[in-house]
Amino acid sequence: MSEAPPSVTDAGAIRIARENVTGTAVSSVRTFGRAVDLGIESVRGAFADLIGLRFQWQEMLRQAWYLVTVTALPAVLMAVPFGVVVSVQVGNLIHQLGADSMIGAAGGLGVIQQGAPIATGLLLGGAGASAIAADLGARTVREEIDALRTMGISPVHRLVIPRVVAMLFVAPLLNVLIIFVGVVSGYAVAISAQNVTPGSYWATFGSFAVVADVWISLAKAMLFGFLVVIIACQRGLEARGGPRGVADGVNAAVVISVASIIVVNLVITQIVTMFLPLRVA
Repeated sequence: MSEAPPSVTDAGAIRIARENVTGTAVSSVRTFGRAVDLGIESVRGAFADLIGLRFQWQEMLRQAWYLVTVTALPAVLMAVPFGVVVSVQVGNLIHQLGADSMIGAAGGLGVIQQGAPIATGLLLGGAGASAIAADLGARTVREEIDALRTMGISPVHRLVIPRVVAMLFVAPLLNVLIIFVGVVSGYAVAISAQNVTPGSYWATFGSFAVVADVWISLAKAMLFGFLVVIIACQRGLEARGGPRGVADGVNAAVVISVASIIVVNLVITQIVTMFLPLRVA
């Protein structure tokens, strides 16, 4: 039996690769579009439900409490080493430059501007996204979502919107907790191991850290939480194929959430640096 010429084989491989790349790109764009639609519908529906007194408060509080229980302790455990590492690494560099009194400013700003919102997003993207995607995915494969639609009940209003509001409520609280624990941890290390006086630490911290930094950090945490909950809800509502489909949806929700947080944080950091440069208060 004669083999196909190499040129024919190469052309077939190129065609298959092109089709796979094109199909993946088109599918990604469609998925992004559905996520945007879900986000817009959730925001509109939340305001409509609040105004019309139809909001699912009990479901929202239940979801918020669950998010707090699965993220509060990990947030503390993550904030402590983060504050210590920032204080030690930045402190060593500043010590070589002979500016030990600036450790408070460097460590505090590092936690407020970057560490706290990113840690908040990653915690919500890990524990929160997996739980939401698994819950909605299981409901989808058990055809509970189809049953809601059959009864004329919108799954977005009944299930998605309470989770969105719960995430937006928990994200800033978690962010504040991480800021507090991270700054206190950095302060303890600076005082005990780097020969920094308490007065100089808080003086430089107060000179460089302004209220706008805290508000930006809270806004970033809420934005990351919104991205996480929309991605998780979408992957859960689109789960197919039984338990394997639910597992794939959970995995996709976590991976996409983490990647989105990193990309969005990079964009926000560049914008904030351009329009709100660091300055002494």
